[in-house]
Amino acid sequence: MRITVLSGGVGGARFTRGLLRLLRERLPDGDGGTRARVTVVANTGDDLWLHGVRVCPDLDTLMYTLGGAVHEEQGWGRREESRRVSRDLAAYGLGWEWFTLGDLDLATHLARTELLRRGEPLSAVTRRLARRWSLPVELLPMTDDEVETHVVTDEGTLHFEEWWVRHRAALPARGFLQAGVEGASPAPGVLEALAGADVVLVPPSNPVVSVGTILGVPGVRDALRAAPGPVVGVSPIVGGAPVRGMADACLTAIGVATDAAAVAEHYGRRVDGGVLDAWLVDDADAPAARHLSEAGWTAAAAPTLMTDEDAAARVAAAALDLVGRAP
Repeated sequence: MRITVLSGGVGGARFTRGLLRLLRERLPDGDGGTRARVTVVANTGDDLWLHGVRVCPDLDTLMYTLGGAVHEEQGWGRREESRRVSRDLAAYGLGWEWFTLGDLDLATHLARTELLRRGEPLSAVTRRLARRWSLPVELLPMTDDEVETHVVTDEGTLHFEEWWVRHRAALPARGFLQAGVEGASPAPGVLEALAGADVVLVPPSNPVVSVGTILGVPGVRDALRAAPGPVVGVSPIVGGAPVRGMADACLTAIGVATDAAAVAEHYGRRVDGGVLDAWLVDDADAPAARHLSEAGWTAAAAPTLMTDEDAAARVAAAALDLVGRAP
């Protein structure tokens, strides 16, 4: 069984970890793993240069989560982290107090930057970093090209991370710019992962600046529309609010209601030129599932809050059940 996941950061990482739990239980390989092959295509639109190093927030969240090193309470960064370097930078009057890099995390960024400066593409660098963590998936950046999401506000255009982390999305967004995306190409393996998947899963990641950015890479949306396997999405909205983060601010900026059905309609059905075949919502949004079903969608409601790894595995099972692909 071949599964491809289009992922942002925390939500996508926790969903994928649950998916792997499910697959180990139902398709074991006899060595503690699974016979299924999972490829994760990660958003890199949040990436930025900071202190001369290349930071890839979503790639690193996936790597740390699936590698067993993530700070569970935060959902990102390394557990047992320290910040001596960031404190010393501040003493020199440098750095951003709203975006501090942990010492262990900084080692990842330094390693990535050194390899990039040697001329290795991001996909090769990611593969090399992932080997350290013995990841049970193939982790791919959406592109080897530099793409950065910027947010247009009344106070100027900011990098997405500054708007998201420093301002907590409190500055109304007037629009989003994916700098560099129009000239980007899918990273090696991305289109093949879509074309060869038995099912493609879109976990509860931000539909605007995570999944939306992946779909903005030329060729990816068309490949998803042409994928032979069904495409199943899980709503990031529960009861009219994002599960975490400020996805509602992103949706408002593009004129989409913070509503489980509205997000599905934003993605659209593949039969109508969109990218989805099925949509899973939380039990709290069962009326949205009924509304979509009446409109011709394959939709269902189930508990989707990923409170732990077991719960995330149940969400993954419900998504696969929706299209008859559960192992």
